[in-house]
Amino acid sequence: MPLLEIRVLGDPILREETIPVTEITDELRTLIDDMFETMHAAKGIGLAAPQVGRRERLTVVDVDGDRFVLINPEIVEREGKAKGEEGCLSIPDVYADVERATRVVVRALDRDGQPFEVEARDLLARCFQHEIDHLFGTLFIDHLSVLKRRSALAKWTKEKEKYPRLIRRLDPADVAAHHHRDEEL
Repeated sequence: MPLLEIRVLGDPILREETIPVTEITDELRTLIDDMFETMHAAKGIGLAAPQVGRRERLTVVDVDGDRFVLINPEIVEREGKAKGEEGCLSIPDVYADVERATRVVVRALDRDGQPFEVEARDLLARCFQHEIDHLFGTLFIDHLSVLKRRSALAKWTKEKEKYPRLIRRLDPADVAAHHHRDEEL
């Protein structure tokens, strides 16, 4: 499976709302597999379609071995609040504390188009909220105060020079290392 290019902050697609998926195709399933591979190679726990230059309302998540494909997801319940550190594969090396619900219920379609609901708490709930935000053009820095956002963007200004044309390319060796770790488990 090929590694996908990850779009970084400044690429307009990260600010666009995605388009609901109306049909589950083999191409979509291949995209899902490629997104998981890319996310793992980048050492992430979630990846949304806009981050790889796609407009489908789709995200993949893998938190502590709990893997989810969320097609057309929506949060139907939220509860509690807590701050926690977040980062983003599209804003490498920038982190900030973001307040999120500590418990959510998400309704979505799986990779076969079957509807399901999942309750998530803590890190998984945070990841779901972060990734679903991506599907509507919202980034974690949008949840920060003006001063904290300004600080994060100042750091990003120094980092973005590493990503010509606003694209983050992963090293294929990262995939090999990921597969090697899987074999060791």
